Parts: sequence; C-alpha cells; structure tokens
Amino acid sequence: MTTTPRRRGSAAAAVLLSAALVLAACGSDGDAAGDKAGETHSVTADNGTIEVPVDPQRVVTIGNTTLPFIDMGGEPVGVTDVSASELGLIPEDQRTTFEAGTSLGASADQIDLEQLAGLEPDLILAQFPESEFEPLEKQLGSIAPTVFWGLGTEWKAFADGLAQAGNLTDGLGEQKAEFEDKITRIQETYGEIIDDTSFVNLDRWASSDPGTFSIADFGCVEIAQDDIGMDFPRAAEGEDPLGWTSLPFEQLAELSEYDVITYPVDAEGRPTEPFAPVVETNTWKALPAVGSGRALGVFCPGNNSYGPVLQYLDSLDAALATLPAKE
Repeated sequence: MTTTPRRRGSAAAAVLLSAALVLAACGSDGDAAGDKAGETHSVTADNGTIEVPVDPQRVVTIGNTTLPFIDMGGEPVGVTDVSASELGLIPEDQRTTFEAGTSLGASADQIDLEQLAGLEPDLILAQFPESEFEPLEKQLGSIAPTVFWGLGTEWKAFADGLAQAGNLTDGLGEQKAEFEDKITRIQETYGEIIDDTSFVNLDRWASSDPGTFSIADFGCVEIAQDDIGMDFPRAAEGEDPLGWTSLPFEQLAELSEYDVITYPVDAEGRPTEPFAPVVETNTWKALPAVGSGRALGVFCPGNNSYGPVLQYLDSLDAALATLPAKE
C-alpha cells in the first residue's frame, strides 16, 4: 500500500466532507424499516454535492478508493488495478474481495467505460488526480452517481466521505473507536518518552536516487505527530514536505542530534528493500541512536484508511516498548 505524500492545508476539504451528509427527503415516514431501495441522500465531495443511493448495491471504485472501501467492509463490483506490493500488505479476505471485483483497467485514465457501464453500478467512488478526472467527469456521471476526491484530501475526511457515500458508517465507527483506544494507550504508556524525546523519521523509496535518503514528514509519521503528539521534524507551513528532498548518505551523520530514529520495515521487521542500503552504511552504524538501540523499525502498510493505520499503531507501540531508559 502506498504511503502517499499529502500536502497540508487540506482543512478545507476536511470541513467540506465533515458537512457532507445531508439527508434528502426522498423516502417517506411510512416506509418499512430497512427498506431503503430508491432512497437517496446528498454527499458532498470535491466534485460538488451528489445525490447517491442511501444503500448502494453495486459500487465501482476507481483509483485510491478501492482498498479503503474494502477495508471498511465494502464489496465493489468493479475496480481499477492495485499494485502487487499493495495487495501483499492487506489481509487475505480483503484480497479475495478485491479479486472478486471486475477489473476495469490499470488506472483511472485507462478505465474501460463501456465495461464499467455494463456492470450497471448504482454508485461510483473515485480518487485520483483532478487533471485526470475532468475529462471523465461527464462520462462517469452519465453512468452512475459519481463521488470524487482529489489527492489532497486528508485521510480521515476521506474515510468519512467514503463511509457516508458507501453506507459503511457502522464499519468505520468500529475502526474509529479502535483507533482512539490505541492512541490513548500509546499516550498513556509512553507519555514521558513522548514529552522528552526528539524523533526523526527516515525513509527511502524504490524511486529514490542511489545513495540518498529522506527525512519523511508525511505518511504514517503524521499520525505520530498530529494524533499522538510525538516530536518529529516537519516542513514549515506552506513549504514542500521535507520528504521531497533527497539527502546524500553522508548527511546521515547529522542525525546524531536526535534521540530516536524511526525507519521503515516490512511486516517481518526487516528494513524495507529500498531502505536496506541505508542501514548497511558505516555512517548509519556509527550513529549514537543506532548503537544504543534507539533506532526503531516501524511497519506502515498505508495511511489512507483506518485498517493499515491500526497496524502502524501496533508496530509503533511495540517499537516504543523496546526503547532503553534514557541516560
């Protein structure tokens, strides 16, 4: 699952989505309980206010909506492709649900619209670049109500919007409750560490130039910063994320000013393949945090829905538990 760089300043989108659900009086008071066929409500997203079924039965997911929708318990009838590396990070039952959906193309800009129409969806959920949505908007809307989010949407607002549009608020509610429990546990268990420790989060991607790494301030580390209150470096408001800058391995030595380093590992706790060259350098091995057991591998399977975020919190919790006492 991709750790997606997200620009801050998406509060407007969050506010927009938080006010999304406005029930329209399409049903009557006399309707039988549970019989929602034909009822609609209004959902507001980045493409405006859209009238969608209260209980959609044939949902197509495009772009980044697919895995979060499945994570909340949804079962799309049509999907765009997801990379093998992303599928490898989700539970088997979710992979089965994904594979049961009809593949409509490699990506949003390659979607087979005729095949999509043939599925007779009653709702289309989509998240991909706005520049790709604009030429598709009318065609998608002519097939079924289409709810679209751009890539800058904050992840919690995105989850709220998906759940409201897809009638998955019960599943989302359970995930939110678990999220809050885990956040509280970490804050209570490691309160002193959180208050007195300077952290730095490193990353490296398959696309990174050889011999470079980044101080990453987006992805799961934003949860550690914003929800837990851990002290990680971040870009100034309005500036590009720190993680967009590639740094040469020689600058690893400058990380000695931080108490604790976090870095990406896979589900088995091994440095991710792109990051492995970093831990093999002598500069890394000479860092005080590394020599004292204060370099923590943390697993982040994704940051755009609650399921993978909960896995991240479990990994962070376990990593913090290994920290030796501060000298």
